Amino acid sequence: MNKKIKTEAVDHLFDAILQLKNREECYSFFEDLCTVNELLSLSQRFEVAAMLNEKKTYLEIAEKTGASTATISRVNRSLNYGTDGYSLVFDRMELSENE
Repeated sequence: MNKKIKTEAVDHLFDAILQLKNREECYSFFEDLCTVNELLSLSQRFEVAAMLNEKKTYLEIAEKTGASTATISRVNRSLNYGTDGYSLVFDRMELSENE
């Protein structure tokens, strides 16, 4: 874990996020918390990660998401050398889809 982001303020933010119970609550909270562009950037990165996880090519990902190759590369680096946060979420999402 990156010690630079592990602060009391970030803990407080994550505790707040963990209080959300459904998608509508997420929309309300994140619309208040983020600008439209910040939220769209986060969602784009998540889509890029999902497509990389599905072994899509950079070209396919760029065409579908509009992400730059630099963004795709950064997300790919996180998938390959990060803390496995994406994998954790993808695994849980797959499990919930199969229930």
